[in-house]
Amino acid sequence: MKEKILILEDEIGIRSFISINLKREGYEIIEAGTGSEAIEKLTTEKEISLALLDVMLPDMSGIDVCKFIRQNFDEVGVIMLTAKAQEEDKIEGFISGADDYIIKPFSIKELLVRVSALLRRIKKDDSNTKSNEILSQPFLLDIDKRKLFKNNKEIELTPTEFSIVKYLMSNAQQSLSRDQILDEVWGTNYLYDFKIVDVNIRRIRNKIEDDPSKPKYIQTIWGYGYCFRKEE
Repeated sequence: MKEKILILEDEIGIRSFISINLKREGYEIIEAGTGSEAIEKLTTEKEISLALLDVMLPDMSGIDVCKFIRQNFDEVGVIMLTAKAQEEDKIEGFISGADDYIIKPFSIKELLVRVSALLRRIKKDDSNTKSNEILSQPFLLDIDKRKLFKNNKEIELTPTEFSIVKYLMSNAQQSLSRDQILDEVWGTNYLYDFKIVDVNIRRIRNKIEDDPSKPKYIQTIWGYGYCFRKEE
């Protein structure tokens, strides 16, 4: 079955260019020119895997659409497309739940690589084989079903958050650098600053920690990275 991608872009020329190239790669494309139209498509279309969201729109911000996706369709991957390169705009996008961020103008090759990489992180294993799990009380990470449980209660994670948690829990008690996390989750071909890691860690802590201001499970290794601590 083809992966379904939503393109939210108000400039028809750019939207058509992206759409044509993604269709050539075998993806099924849904187009929207406004934020409200995108929200309608998200609620009526089935099994959208990924959304490409322009930030500057005529009716609402792409950031608002991203927040809607995270509140209602947490399993959908999100890549923000924007001409705004200021630091605060990137951070706002990541805080709202974006998985990736591409600055216009971008090459179609770069876009295709990032779409492919994010879809690999999202893809679920639908096989009926025995579940592959990581148990670290009070957490249970079901890798095949891509679900995290704390005290038997599911914690909703974005695709990127799941990948980070999986990497940290698979290497529990080890100090992992931001570089290592970037390479594992986003890939060695991407050039990011470390804030994308820090913002995602902050979001994860807000979901899994009893007191995010005093993290017990994901601890900061100052000047280096992070470590997942098991309960004694």
